[in-house]
Amino acid sequence: MSETETKPERYMRPLSAESRGNAPGRGRLKGRKILVVGGGQRTVDAETDPVGNGRAMSRLFAREGASVIVADMNLTSAEETVTMIMNDGGKAQAVQADISQPADITRMVTQAHMTLGGLDGLVLNVGIGVGPLGLEGANTDDWDKALAVNLRGPMLICKDALPLLEDGASIIFISSIAGLVAGSRLPSYDASKAALGGLMRHVAMEGTRRGIRANIVAPGLVDTPLGRLATQGRPSRGRSPTPFGRQATGWEVAYAALFFMSDEAVYVNAQTLAVDCGMTGIS
Repeated sequence: MSETETKPERYMRPLSAESRGNAPGRGRLKGRKILVVGGGQRTVDAETDPVGNGRAMSRLFAREGASVIVADMNLTSAEETVTMIMNDGGKAQAVQADISQPADITRMVTQAHMTLGGLDGLVLNVGIGVGPLGLEGANTDDWDKALAVNLRGPMLICKDALPLLEDGASIIFISSIAGLVAGSRLPSYDASKAALGGLMRHVAMEGTRRGIRANIVAPGLVDTPLGRLATQGRPSRGRSPTPFGRQATGWEVAYAALFFMSDEAVYVNAQTLAVDCGMTGIS
């Protein structure tokens, strides 16, 4: 490159109305009854926090006509999501549950089923990353804690929910591209997210007898409060290049989940969709 030539600027994908969460609903989930586990969000800076994946999904599903149970271990955060939904004219109720506690899982699923008068949609938006980076700092306590939430919790939820779900229901696991490629530098997180694929496929297999589908949405780098918190602990995360020049928004993850939840995906089963602007495919 000569001195007079300039290096082209990286393309940045502009934000659409869907990316910003401003697009109107289209009735794609009219009459549906959905439990979103992990529908609250972490607060890092209340004044500047973007929307998290769980909150975006809860709001979008309600906007598309569903009645939503928003479950979270932080009841206040779940209630904040419900307030947003109701202010938009939607229907929602909050439930407190810690999915590392089996009794909470059974209560949550039973309560959601009774409150809505049935269930035909389930989203498992759960996951934690704990402990020092790398194998050298790994220990059994952090490993067990991560797998209790990231893998055992979703398994127990599906165990309780599958008999209650209506025929033709949709189950969506929110995973991560860390389950597809190495990158988080947290062995327990990477391993649990990879194992989630095996759980999803088993749930899909059992569900086929009743037309119940199970799929995974695997986000890449997403600008959420939890993502910003992760960047504080590992600054290199925020400097990672992306093909589209920016991180995803929580709404963009929510629209991928909306596809799986809707009848538009009625013949899509046991699949993993990476929402990462191609990072896992072309990097």
